[in-house]
Amino acid sequence: MEHLLRQQIEKIVKLTDDEFTFALSHFTPRQFKKHQYVVQAGNAAPNDYFVLEGLLKSFYLDEQGKMHILQFAMEDWWISDPQAYHNQTLATLNIDCLEDTSTLYISIDNREKLCADLKKMEYFFMKKTTAGYIALQRRILSLMSQKADERYQQFINLYPSLLQRLSKTLVASYLGISRETLSRISAV
Repeated sequence: MEHLLRQQIEKIVKLTDDEFTFALSHFTPRQFKKHQYVVQAGNAAPNDYFVLEGLLKSFYLDEQGKMHILQFAMEDWWISDPQAYHNQTLATLNIDCLEDTSTLYISIDNREKLCADLKKMEYFFMKKTTAGYIALQRRILSLMSQKADERYQQFINLYPSLLQRLSKTLVASYLGISRETLSRISAV
């Protein structure tokens, strides 16, 4: 399964077999069961997870207990609480598994060591972080400026394979709309 990580890295930088073996040595495999938390708000979140198999969601619970989904992560995607991970603070987000999940994770210390020792990986992580910021900007602007049906259509276009793996309740939460509104606009 490590080949997924190598494929993702090599979309940005090419690594020799020795370089990839060295990079991989900084990661640790970990499996999670469906409904298991990977990160819980209020706890440390020292790892960034690369998903080999499975599906996760990152969410925030507001004071009224309402869930706000920030991100889904499926195969070949990364997930963490970026603020807690990079600043080594307590998590504000929760991450749990929607399916049984296999990951490779890297601690912030191992990431910094890897980047210091292999500049190609520093470049890789910089490009991935930049892509994440751009995606977040698009998502915020979408929530601020698009109608519900436009956000739904954009979700379908960007993530067609996720639609079959998620409940309408989860999709609605991600889009910032009610389940009823999603049912109405998806029926059109």
